[in-house]
Amino acid sequence: MIFNTIWKIYFSATGTTEKIVNAIANSLAELGEAPTRTFDFTLPANRQSFPALTASDLVVFGCPTYAGRIPNLMLKYLDTIQGGGACAIPVVTFGNRHFDNSLIELRNLLEQHDFKTLAAGAFACEHSFSYQLGAGRPDAEDLQFAQNFAIQMFEKLLNPDFLSIPHTPIAVDGDAQAGYYQPRDRNGNPIDIRKAKPLTRDTCIRCGHCAEVCPMGSISKEDVRTVAGICIKCGACIKKCPVKAKYFEDAGYLYHKNELEVMYQQRAENKMFV
Repeated sequence: MIFNTIWKIYFSATGTTEKIVNAIANSLAELGEAPTRTFDFTLPANRQSFPALTASDLVVFGCPTYAGRIPNLMLKYLDTIQGGGACAIPVVTFGNRHFDNSLIELRNLLEQHDFKTLAAGAFACEHSFSYQLGAGRPDAEDLQFAQNFAIQMFEKLLNPDFLSIPHTPIAVDGDAQAGYYQPRDRNGNPIDIRKAKPLTRDTCIRCGHCAEVCPMGSISKEDVRTVAGICIKCGACIKKCPVKAKYFEDAGYLYHKNELEVMYQQRAENKMFV
């Protein structure tokens, strides 16, 4: 047993990042005959603490890509975490366009908080805006890629000298100084969707599930038509509504969604750094 515990730590509003992290961590745990533990910081209540990690732990740490970076409203929380010398595999998911600079941002954040990054991966998934963009991903092919990634990582760990040499952060693609991806119309004018919020159809059954799954706690439990707080466009309330009652009608949001669906129909490739 190389590590005492394989940790699954992630933000996953619609469940796609969770699936990738599970596939990698479960494979590593099986190969290394180690137990797994899970810490899901998607919901606000779970962002009041963080696991006490040690150098005997390996963490598969997952975040989605929003506008080419990790979700900016998670940064305040992520600046409080401590790795305790644990080894880590930063993993990002992206909605069939590109992961841009999210992976290097996550790697740097983990390194700054006392994690040792050993490998990294970027995985295409169904876009939070769309049912067409990356539809159904991660699928069986993606999960097999994740398992192969785990096998390559495990083979690296079997080298008796690997963990004893001076640590160097895993090299990944991206520009740590780059800004956020800016959606634009066909004339090159920027589209600002930051204030767009979901609306509610009359088919709503007032079950309150959308309020329960909102990562920002922004949907009122008493009146689910009220979105009093910030919306990060994660898609949780839309994709997890049992009657599909949530939707957007903001013109900029819909234009951007349609452009993405037209421009990025080709299946995006996953990428591993081992």
